[in-house]
Amino acid sequence: MALRVTFLGTAGAIPTTERNPSSIFVARAGDQLLFDAGEGTQRQMMRFGTGFSISNLFVTHLHGDHVLGIPGLVQTMAFNDREDPLTIHAPHGTRRQLESLVNALGNRPSFSVRINEVGDGDVAYRADEYEVRTFETDHDARSVGYALVEDDRKGRFDREHAESLGVPVGPKFSKLHRGESVELEDGTVVDPEQVVGEPRPGRSIVYTGDTRPATETIEVADEPDLLIHDATFADDRAERAGMTAHSTARQAAEIASRAGAKRLALMHLSSRYAGYTDDHLAEAREVYDGEVFLPEDGQALEIPYPDGGDVSSEADSSE
Repeated sequence: MALRVTFLGTAGAIPTTERNPSSIFVARAGDQLLFDAGEGTQRQMMRFGTGFSISNLFVTHLHGDHVLGIPGLVQTMAFNDREDPLTIHAPHGTRRQLESLVNALGNRPSFSVRINEVGDGDVAYRADEYEVRTFETDHDARSVGYALVEDDRKGRFDREHAESLGVPVGPKFSKLHRGESVELEDGTVVDPEQVVGEPRPGRSIVYTGDTRPATETIEVADEPDLLIHDATFADDRAERAGMTAHSTARQAAEIASRAGAKRLALMHLSSRYAGYTDDHLAEAREVYDGEVFLPEDGQALEIPYPDGGDVSSEADSSE
Protein backbone atom coordinates (compact mmCIF):
# COMPACT_ATOMS: atom_id res chain seq x y z
CA MET A 1 0.00 0.00 0.00
CA ALA A 2 1.90 3.06 -1.25
CA LEU A 3 2.16 6.13 1.00
CA ARG A 4 3.63 9.15 -0.78
CA VAL A 5 4.28 12.70 0.43
CA THR A 6 4.77 15.58 -2.01
CA PHE A 7 6.03 18.89 -0.64
CA LEU A 8 4.09 21.51 -2.62
CA GLY A 9 5.20 24.51 -0.58
CA THR A 10 8.03 24.77 1.95
CA ALA A 11 8.51 28.52 2.49
CA GLY A 12 7.79 30.61 5.54
CA ALA A 13 5.37 33.54 5.59
CA ILE A 14 7.05 35.22 2.61
CA PRO A 15 7.45 33.09 -0.51
CA THR A 16 10.63 33.14 -2.56
CA THR A 17 11.29 32.47 -6.22
CA GLU A 18 12.14 28.88 -5.26
CA ARG A 19 9.67 28.17 -2.47
CA ASN A 20 5.89 28.47 -2.28
CA PRO A 21 4.00 28.94 1.01
CA SER A 22 3.07 25.89 3.07
CA SER A 23 1.25 22.95 1.50
CA ILE A 24 1.76 19.19 1.66
CA PHE A 25 0.03 16.57 -0.47
CA VAL A 26 -0.31 13.00 0.80
CA ALA A 27 -1.49 10.06 -1.33
CA ARG A 28 -2.32 6.72 0.21
CA ALA A 29 -3.67 4.21 -2.31
CA GLY A 30 -6.81 5.92 -3.67
CA ASP A 31 -6.99 8.60 -0.95
CA GLN A 32 -5.59 12.06 -1.59
CA LEU A 33 -5.18 14.49 1.29
CA LEU A 34 -3.91 18.06 1.48
CA PHE A 35 -2.37 19.70 4.53
CA ASP A 36 -2.54 23.50 4.41
CA ALA A 37 -3.01 25.48 1.22
CA GLY A 38 -0.84 28.55 0.95
CA GLU A 39 -1.14 31.00 -1.92
CA GLY A 40 -0.54 29.33 -5.28
CA THR A 41 -1.19 25.78 -4.08
CA GLN A 42 -3.36 24.98 -7.10
CA ARG A 43 -0.50 25.88 -9.43
CA GLN A 44 1.90 23.71 -7.44
CA MET A 45 -0.55 20.82 -7.75
CA MET A 46 -0.56 21.25 -11.52
CA ARG A 47 3.17 21.76 -11.68
CA PHE A 48 3.99 18.61 -9.73
CA GLY A 49 1.22 16.43 -11.11
CA THR A 50 -0.78 15.63 -7.99
CA GLY A 51 -4.16 16.48 -9.50
CA PHE A 52 -7.08 18.01 -7.60
CA SER A 53 -8.97 14.93 -6.42
CA ILE A 54 -8.44 15.59 -2.73
CA SER A 55 -11.20 14.53 -0.38
CA ASN A 56 -9.96 16.27 2.75
CA LEU A 57 -8.02 19.46 3.44
CA PHE A 58 -6.42 19.78 6.88
CA VAL A 59 -5.67 23.36 7.96
CA THR A 60 -3.29 23.92 10.86
CA HIS A 61 -4.20 27.58 11.41
CA LEU A 62 -5.59 30.57 9.57
CA HIS A 63 -2.51 32.66 8.83
CA GLY A 64 -2.43 33.72 5.20
CA ASP A 65 0.56 31.63 4.16
CA HIS A 66 -1.41 28.51 5.09
CA VAL A 67 -4.88 29.30 3.70
CA LEU A 68 -4.79 31.93 0.95
CA GLY A 69 -4.65 29.20 -1.68
CA ILE A 70 -8.10 27.91 -0.71
CA PRO A 71 -10.28 30.31 -2.77
CA GLY A 72 -8.34 29.66 -5.98
CA LEU A 73 -8.22 25.93 -5.37
CA VAL A 74 -11.96 25.71 -4.76
CA GLN A 75 -12.67 27.80 -7.85
CA THR A 76 -10.46 25.59 -10.01
CA MET A 77 -12.23 22.51 -8.70
CA ALA A 78 -15.57 24.07 -9.65
CA PHE A 79 -14.30 24.95 -13.14
CA ASN A 80 -13.36 21.28 -13.50
CA ASP A 81 -17.01 20.31 -12.79
CA ARG A 82 -16.24 18.71 -9.49
CA GLU A 83 -19.21 17.03 -7.84
CA ASP A 84 -17.60 15.21 -4.93
CA PRO A 85 -17.79 16.98 -1.56
CA LEU A 86 -14.72 18.48 0.10
CA THR A 87 -14.19 18.50 3.86
CA ILE A 88 -11.96 21.16 5.38
CA HIS A 89 -10.71 20.39 8.88
CA ALA A 90 -9.57 23.37 10.93
CA PRO A 91 -9.16 24.48 14.56
CA HIS A 92 -12.18 25.26 16.71
CA GLY A 93 -13.44 28.81 16.31
CA THR A 94 -12.39 29.24 12.67
CA ARG A 95 -15.54 28.11 10.86
CA ARG A 96 -16.88 31.58 10.02
CA GLN A 97 -13.54 32.79 8.66
CA LEU A 98 -13.14 29.67 6.53
CA GLU A 99 -16.65 29.95 5.14
CA SER A 100 -15.89 33.55 4.16
CA LEU A 101 -12.66 32.43 2.53
CA VAL A 102 -14.33 29.65 0.53
CA ASN A 103 -16.99 32.09 -0.69
CA ALA A 104 -14.61 35.02 -1.06
CA LEU A 105 -15.85 35.94 -4.56
CA GLY A 106 -19.51 35.79 -3.61
CA ASN A 107 -20.20 32.61 -5.57
CA ARG A 108 -20.83 29.36 -3.75
CA PRO A 109 -18.93 26.42 -5.24
CA SER A 110 -20.85 23.87 -7.31
CA PHE A 111 -19.99 21.11 -4.84
CA SER A 112 -20.47 20.73 -1.10
CA VAL A 113 -17.77 22.14 1.17
CA ARG A 114 -18.03 21.01 4.78
CA ILE A 115 -16.11 22.62 7.64
CA ASN A 116 -15.11 20.29 10.47
CA GLU A 117 -13.76 22.10 13.52
CA VAL A 118 -11.23 20.07 15.52
CA GLY A 119 -9.27 20.38 18.73
CA ASP A 120 -6.46 18.71 20.59
CA GLY A 121 -6.80 14.93 20.73
CA ASP A 122 -9.56 14.60 18.14
CA VAL A 123 -9.70 12.13 15.30
CA ALA A 124 -10.29 14.57 12.46
CA TYR A 125 -10.75 11.86 9.87
CA ARG A 126 -11.16 8.11 10.08
CA ALA A 127 -10.61 6.04 6.94
CA ASP A 128 -10.15 2.38 6.16
CA GLU A 129 -6.92 1.30 7.89
CA TYR A 130 -5.78 4.74 9.09
CA GLU A 131 -6.85 7.92 10.84
CA VAL A 132 -5.75 11.54 10.99
CA ARG A 133 -5.35 12.71 14.58
CA THR A 134 -4.98 16.24 15.88
CA PHE A 135 -2.61 17.49 18.54
CA GLU A 136 -2.01 20.76 20.29
CA THR A 137 0.63 23.12 18.92
CA ASP A 138 2.04 26.35 20.34
CA HIS A 139 1.51 29.17 17.87
CA ASP A 140 0.13 32.71 18.11
CA ALA A 141 -3.21 31.72 16.60
CA ARG A 142 -5.75 28.94 17.07
CA SER A 143 -3.72 26.01 15.79
CA VAL A 144 -3.40 22.23 15.68
CA GLY A 145 -1.03 19.75 14.14
CA TYR A 146 -2.03 16.56 12.35
CA ALA A 147 -0.75 12.99 12.46
CA LEU A 148 -1.67 10.37 9.87
CA VAL A 149 -1.42 7.06 11.72
CA GLU A 150 -2.06 3.71 10.08
CA ASP A 151 -3.64 0.80 11.93
CA ASP A 152 -1.45 -2.15 12.84
CA ARG A 153 -1.21 -4.67 10.02
CA LYS A 154 -1.87 -8.36 10.33
CA GLY A 155 1.04 -10.52 11.38
CA ARG A 156 2.92 -12.49 8.78
CA PHE A 157 1.26 -15.70 7.66
CA ASP A 158 3.54 -18.73 7.99
CA ARG A 159 2.45 -20.69 4.92
CA GLU A 160 5.07 -23.39 5.35
CA HIS A 161 3.98 -24.13 8.91
CA ALA A 162 0.29 -24.06 7.92
CA GLU A 163 0.94 -26.69 5.27
CA SER A 164 2.92 -28.79 7.75
CA LEU A 165 -0.16 -28.77 10.01
CA GLY A 166 -2.22 -30.11 7.16
CA VAL A 167 -4.05 -26.93 6.15
CA PRO A 168 -4.82 -27.21 2.42
CA VAL A 169 -3.83 -24.35 0.15
CA GLY A 170 -6.92 -22.28 -0.47
CA PRO A 171 -9.63 -20.37 1.41
CA LYS A 172 -8.60 -21.73 4.82
CA PHE A 173 -5.35 -19.75 4.53
CA SER A 174 -7.30 -16.50 4.33
CA LYS A 175 -9.64 -17.49 7.16
CA LEU A 176 -6.67 -18.13 9.43
CA HIS A 177 -5.10 -14.82 8.46
CA ARG A 178 -8.38 -13.06 9.26
CA GLY A 179 -8.22 -14.50 12.76
CA GLU A 180 -10.63 -17.41 12.32
CA SER A 181 -9.90 -20.99 13.36
CA VAL A 182 -10.34 -23.74 10.74
CA GLU A 183 -11.23 -27.41 11.01
CA LEU A 184 -9.40 -29.96 8.90
CA GLU A 185 -10.94 -33.08 7.36
CA ASP A 186 -9.72 -35.26 10.24
CA GLY A 187 -11.37 -32.98 12.79
CA THR A 188 -8.18 -31.23 13.87
CA VAL A 189 -8.66 -27.52 14.65
CA VAL A 190 -5.93 -25.08 13.67
CA ASP A 191 -5.99 -21.70 15.42
CA PRO A 192 -4.69 -18.42 13.92
CA GLU A 193 -2.08 -18.09 16.68
CA GLN A 194 -0.36 -21.19 15.33
CA VAL A 195 0.35 -19.74 11.90
CA VAL A 196 0.07 -15.94 12.16
CA GLY A 197 2.72 -13.76 13.76
CA GLU A 198 2.29 -10.70 15.95
CA PRO A 199 0.60 -7.60 14.44
CA ARG A 200 3.00 -5.35 12.58
CA PRO A 201 3.00 -1.57 12.98
CA GLY A 202 1.68 0.66 10.22
CA ARG A 203 3.27 3.92 9.13
CA SER A 204 2.83 7.43 10.52
CA ILE A 205 3.43 11.00 9.39
CA VAL A 206 3.34 13.95 11.80
CA TYR A 207 2.93 17.53 10.54
CA THR A 208 3.17 20.39 13.03
CA GLY A 209 2.41 23.46 10.95
CA ASP A 210 3.77 26.56 12.68
CA THR A 211 4.71 26.06 16.32
CA ARG A 212 7.19 26.48 19.11
CA PRO A 213 8.55 23.12 20.32
CA ALA A 214 5.64 21.22 21.90
CA THR A 215 5.52 18.03 23.95
CA GLU A 216 2.28 17.00 22.23
CA THR A 217 4.24 16.49 19.00
CA ILE A 218 6.22 13.76 20.74
CA GLU A 219 3.15 12.02 22.13
CA VAL A 220 0.80 11.90 19.13
CA ALA A 221 2.48 8.99 17.32
CA ASP A 222 4.88 6.26 18.34
CA GLU A 223 8.22 6.74 16.57
CA PRO A 224 6.79 8.38 13.43
CA ASP A 225 8.27 7.44 10.09
CA LEU A 226 8.31 11.11 9.08
CA LEU A 227 8.12 14.24 11.22
CA ILE A 228 7.49 17.44 9.25
CA HIS A 229 8.34 20.23 11.69
CA ASP A 230 8.47 24.01 11.70
CA ALA A 231 12.10 25.12 11.36
CA THR A 232 11.61 28.74 10.39
CA PHE A 233 14.91 29.94 11.83
CA ALA A 234 18.46 28.81 12.50
CA ASP A 235 20.23 29.39 15.82
CA ASP A 236 21.11 32.95 14.83
CA ARG A 237 17.43 33.89 15.24
CA ALA A 238 16.53 31.65 18.17
CA GLU A 239 15.17 34.54 20.23
CA ARG A 240 13.00 35.69 17.35
CA ALA A 241 11.70 32.14 16.89
CA GLY A 242 10.34 32.19 20.42
CA MET A 243 8.88 35.69 20.04
CA THR A 244 7.04 34.76 16.84
CA ALA A 245 5.90 31.31 18.00
CA HIS A 246 8.12 29.34 15.64
CA SER A 247 10.95 26.82 16.04
CA THR A 248 14.58 26.65 15.05
CA ALA A 249 16.03 23.72 13.15
CA ARG A 250 17.83 22.61 16.32
CA GLN A 251 14.59 22.68 18.32
CA ALA A 252 12.80 20.68 15.63
CA ALA A 253 15.59 18.13 15.73
CA GLU A 254 15.38 17.87 19.51
CA ILE A 255 11.67 17.08 19.20
CA ALA A 256 12.42 14.52 16.47
CA SER A 257 15.03 12.85 18.68
CA ARG A 258 12.68 12.67 21.67
CA ALA A 259 9.87 11.33 19.48
CA GLY A 260 12.09 8.66 17.94
CA ALA A 261 11.23 9.91 14.46
CA LYS A 262 12.93 8.01 11.66
CA ARG A 263 13.12 11.03 9.34
CA LEU A 264 12.83 14.76 9.89
CA ALA A 265 11.75 17.29 7.26
CA LEU A 266 12.52 20.91 8.15
CA MET A 267 9.69 23.16 6.92
CA HIS A 268 8.56 26.77 6.76
CA LEU A 269 11.98 28.23 6.02
CA SER A 270 12.23 32.00 6.49
CA SER A 271 12.99 33.94 3.32
CA ARG A 272 16.08 35.41 5.03
CA TYR A 273 17.74 32.02 4.41
CA ALA A 274 16.87 31.84 0.72
CA GLY A 275 19.61 29.95 -1.08
CA TYR A 276 21.45 28.97 2.11
CA THR A 277 20.32 26.07 4.30
CA ASP A 278 23.63 24.64 5.53
CA ASP A 279 23.23 26.03 9.06
CA HIS A 280 19.76 24.53 9.45
CA LEU A 281 21.03 21.08 8.52
CA ALA A 282 24.23 21.29 10.53
CA GLU A 283 22.49 22.48 13.70
CA ALA A 284 19.78 19.82 13.40
CA ARG A 285 22.34 17.04 12.92
CA GLU A 286 24.12 18.00 16.12
CA VAL A 287 21.16 16.76 18.18
CA TYR A 288 19.41 14.24 15.91
CA ASP A 289 20.91 11.02 14.57
CA GLY A 290 18.17 10.16 12.08
CA GLU A 291 17.81 11.29 8.50
CA VAL A 292 17.19 15.05 8.31
CA PHE A 293 16.52 17.02 5.16
CA LEU A 294 15.19 20.35 4.01
CA PRO A 295 12.74 19.50 1.21
CA GLU A 296 12.54 21.49 -1.97
CA ASP A 297 9.19 22.33 -3.52
CA GLY A 298 8.05 19.37 -5.60
CA GLN A 299 10.15 16.83 -3.74
CA ALA A 300 8.27 13.55 -3.29
CA LEU A 301 8.95 10.91 -0.69
CA GLU A 302 7.75 7.31 -0.42
CA ILE A 303 7.19 6.12 3.14
CA PRO A 304 8.17 2.44 3.55
CA TYR A 305 6.78 0.09 6.18
CA PRO A 306 8.76 0.15 9.44
CA ASP A 307 9.60 -3.55 9.16
CA GLY A 308 10.53 -3.34 5.50
CA GLY A 309 7.51 -5.48 4.63
CA ASP A 310 6.04 -5.62 1.17
CA VAL A 311 2.74 -4.08 0.11
CA SER A 312 0.68 -7.25 0.41
CA SER A 313 0.00 -8.78 3.80
CA GLU A 314 -2.79 -11.17 2.84
CA ALA A 315 -2.31 -14.93 2.78
CA ASP A 316 -2.29 -16.21 -0.80
CA SER A 317 -5.43 -18.28 -1.37
CA SER A 318 -5.41 -18.15 -5.14
CA GLU A 319 -3.85 -21.59 -5.68
